Amino acid sequence: MDSKELLLALEGLEREKNIKREDTLKTIEDALISALRKHLGKTAVLSARIDTDSGSIQAFQTLVVVEAVSNPEMEISLEDAKKINPAAKIGGEVVNTLEVEDFSRIAAQIAKQVLIQKVRCIERDNLYKEFKPREGEVVTGLVRRFSDRDIIVDLGKTESLLPYSEQIRKERFTHGGRVKAIIAKVLSQTELAEIKDDPVLNRYKSAAFKMDKGQRGPYIILSRTSPDLLKELMKVEIPELEDDIIEIKAIYRDPGFRAKVVVKSNDSKIDPIGTCVGMRGIRIRAVTNELSGEKIDLINYSDDAISTIVNSLSPAKVLSVRVVNAQEKKALVIVPDDQLAIAIGKDWQNIKLASKVSGWELEVKSESQKNQEGAEASQIIKSALADVDGIGPKLAETLAKAGFSSVEKLASLTAEHLLTLQGVGEKTAEKIIEGAKKYLAQQQEAKNDANQENNG
Repeated sequence: MDSKELLLALEGLEREKNIKREDTLKTIEDALISALRKHLGKTAVLSARIDTDSGSIQAFQTLVVVEAVSNPEMEISLEDAKKINPAAKIGGEVVNTLEVEDFSRIAAQIAKQVLIQKVRCIERDNLYKEFKPREGEVVTGLVRRFSDRDIIVDLGKTESLLPYSEQIRKERFTHGGRVKAIIAKVLSQTELAEIKDDPVLNRYKSAAFKMDKGQRGPYIILSRTSPDLLKELMKVEIPELEDDIIEIKAIYRDPGFRAKVVVKSNDSKIDPIGTCVGMRGIRIRAVTNELSGEKIDLINYSDDAISTIVNSLSPAKVLSVRVVNAQEKKALVIVPDDQLAIAIGKDWQNIKLASKVSGWELEVKSESQKNQEGAEASQIIKSALADVDGIGPKLAETLAKAGFSSVEKLASLTAEHLLTLQGVGEKTAEKIIEGAKKYLAQQQEAKNDANQENNG
């Protein structure tokens, strides 16, 4: 390569790869010095210079003038020094201009390798800068190859990774097939190496190391399971979401099978669910098709906990909701007999997603189950009350229906509490209360005797 070709090559690198001419010149100079050092010795004091106007290359060796040369790499005799500089003196220095023609090819090879590495490094940095701001963007690529169960996806400019953990379970891809996914994360090699305690990112890390093959980043991680993918796909089909007329409050997915999307209208005249579904279901069907038939339940947002629970169990119809424990957020939901399977869903899928949407631990029972359990509980209560002196089977049924469900409760009452019951007079009321107290005393006495026997 002559000097003109060199300058043209430098301009091309600066223009196309954004590598400054000064950096490239420094790389070539260092490469020439490295090549010369192998010939002249490790301790030789060398320098090189490339003329930026002409492209000519020069190299120099600085030597100390001595009487007797003991280190030829750094020293020169006065006689030889005067051939270079007639004014040379003992103890001074002379700069010898070296013939570089024999070393220029070696230097060129070294410089080429260094520049290739530098170009790759710059390209990696540029890709990272381009794709990092695109986290959360939906992209389409082609299946390039498989790395175990992970998929390498070609995005045109670079390859990306769709880890097995981010794939919809029932989907199967073929080489060259189209993949639409969201950019979940863009990681540099340094960021990937620093991942420690994050379980999700650690899964990415393992997959990235397997597909790397010397790439050294950036690692563009795609996802088909992210709720954000569903959100972005809905925005494409439903302009009202993009315009903030309708708002998505939450998304919960069992990817490829079912999703629940909580929507809210910011305009009282617009129905959020109808708008998202579209005429004859065309809008939501387009999203479902893109996600391998994933069923999407649209849920009206509500501030009321009970309404949220009822809505979250869609498409099942709910008869009633009873709060079992408000602090622990536990609730019992009763549904018609023919809705129990729908409410629970395949592999408990629907109720699991409904629990996530509502934030409550939900138990679902059919109307028949509730009635049967109620009848069984009522029979237990009646049997317990019938053991009390003064209470027969008929009176036990009357008391149970009135809500007096335990002997302890009866013992704590006064006669006035029972006088409102049909067929219960003052004497009967007093007899019931006395019988209840007597029954509890006998129970306590039997308990004490049992404890004494155990201790004895």
